[in-house]
Amino acid sequence: MPKAIWNNKVIAESDDTIVVEGNHYFPPDSINREHFKGSAHSSHCPWKGDASYYHVEVDGEVNENAAWYYAEPKDAAGKIKGYVAFWNGVKVE
Repeated sequence: MPKAIWNNKVIAESDDTIVVEGNHYFPPDSINREHFKGSAHSSHCPWKGDASYYHVEVDGEVNENAAWYYAEPKDAAGKIKGYVAFWNGVKVE
């Protein structure tokens, strides 16, 4: 089962991830919400749309903008709507 781990803590876990461009996108109900804080950061992908970000916080340490999701993806990426992916030191195994 794929797990997202940061600072030795499992922050997301699911058998239902969707892999897009090498990134595991975790269903919204599979993330441990206590470790996610909203971020004002955003980015744009030409085929997926506008991404929003979360800061990941574990044991008082913050990994800024380490998770992203598409709240309203373009049609081509509709299957990952609301799903969360990781980078910036978050290990997915």
